[in-house]
Amino acid sequence: MAEEIIVAGWMDYEPADRDTMLGHLVEVGNRTRAAEPGCLDYAMTADPADERRIRVYERWVSQQALDEHFATAHIKEFRAATTGLTRVGVSMEVFSIGAIHSMR
Repeated sequence: MAEEIIVAGWMDYEPADRDTMLGHLVEVGNRTRAAEPGCLDYAMTADPADERRIRVYERWVSQQALDEHFATAHIKEFRAATTGLTRVGVSMEVFSIGAIHSMR
């Protein structure tokens, strides 16, 4: 079985652009969860302590599922819709998960 993948980090946008970006992320997240069985979780949230920051958390069944995600029509539409927004910083990492166990 392939290793699960977690994408985690943050993106900073000009404060005037953050809520617009969040709206687009809600739409693409809904479409991703509905249409991509390889997506286990997809959450983009506003950081309440920083008016620029969006926190990112995605969980995928495999690297292949993540790669296929980037080729979907809804990602292409998302990229086109967000072209004019000003991102001023980003830190994203991809983690390959070899073992998973419940905390309880």
